[in-house]
Amino acid sequence: MPPKPLPVSVTLSVAYAPRAVVPGTLVGDKVVRRRCLLATWQAARYKLAMALDPQVKVLLHNLEGTGVRDVTTLSVAEARAQRQARQLPPGPDVPTEDRSIMGPGGELPLRIYRPASSGLLGGLVYFHGGGFVIGDLDGHDALCRQIALDAGCVVVSVGYRLAPEHKFPAAVDDSYLATSWVHENADLLGIDHHRIAVGGDSAGGTLATAVARLAKERRNPALVFQLLFYPVTDLRSFDTPSYLENATGKFLTRDGMRWFADHYVRDDQDRADPRASPLAAKNLIGLPPALIITAEHDPLRDEAEAYAQALRAAHNTVTLSRYDGMIHAFVSMYALLDGGRRALREATDALAQALRPK
Repeated sequence: MPPKPLPVSVTLSVAYAPRAVVPGTLVGDKVVRRRCLLATWQAARYKLAMALDPQVKVLLHNLEGTGVRDVTTLSVAEARAQRQARQLPPGPDVPTEDRSIMGPGGELPLRIYRPASSGLLGGLVYFHGGGFVIGDLDGHDALCRQIALDAGCVVVSVGYRLAPEHKFPAAVDDSYLATSWVHENADLLGIDHHRIAVGGDSAGGTLATAVARLAKERRNPALVFQLLFYPVTDLRSFDTPSYLENATGKFLTRDGMRWFADHYVRDDQDRADPRASPLAAKNLIGLPPALIITAEHDPLRDEAEAYAQALRAAHNTVTLSRYDGMIHAFVSMYALLDGGRRALREATDALAQALRPK
């Protein structure tokens, strides 16, 4: 069963610490002792809650044994090669088609997954993660296959341009154009153009939010849902509690995120652009319903959950689910992690519901 969705109206990062009190004051020594005992219990409970899932521990230990190097010590070419060498189990057998369309910067590759069906299906335009720098279609092939099969929808995975060769906003421009193309060519793809969603993980989640806002502002294409796995929502700061708690040793690091951001954006003005930092958006009214999935041990946890709060404050429909014990990218590792399988099932159930014929 998926975890109970978290209320987005509450602060989700809470550090339990004893309140500073002085024996002999008006509080009284007995009350002081009670408070200290309570604080000690709260601190112990917090540490327990922060424990890594046992399967995650094994995965991280195995990664260390493979000689994976810190991305900040690598060139972009080396980082991409390291990412491509990290093989995940293949996904299910789903009919696929590779094709290219003309994008703003030339040919834009797409991979289309269509489960067997005699009629029109809903569609998901999916943007892969990889820090805007190192991801590709192949690295998310298994995930897209599983989403297409479990949600019973067509998935169109977008091979947008990567930084640093193509700085912000190239990836955003590609993502919006690809989504518009899917909408315009829905019949050819076996998609009902009234039932199209956007989604992505990490950097891809950021692109999905940008496309959703641009589609609202430009009144095209009409979108019905946002599926966001641990999206990057604020490139202006790397100092949230979740960044500090999970700075090192848990797959994605704080310095690693700085490395990705420095390659992606050109300057501070780019960092403050809502297309790069969704939390900087001044108007989030009228966006499609969203499911946001976060991981307890992810540096991006707090900013993703803050974005859920911002969407709710703008009167959008939002479901926020945090998976305890998990790390960044855990959904892509669903074949290795029970938590990833549970999150993926929650996601595909929600997507299937959103894409049902009205």
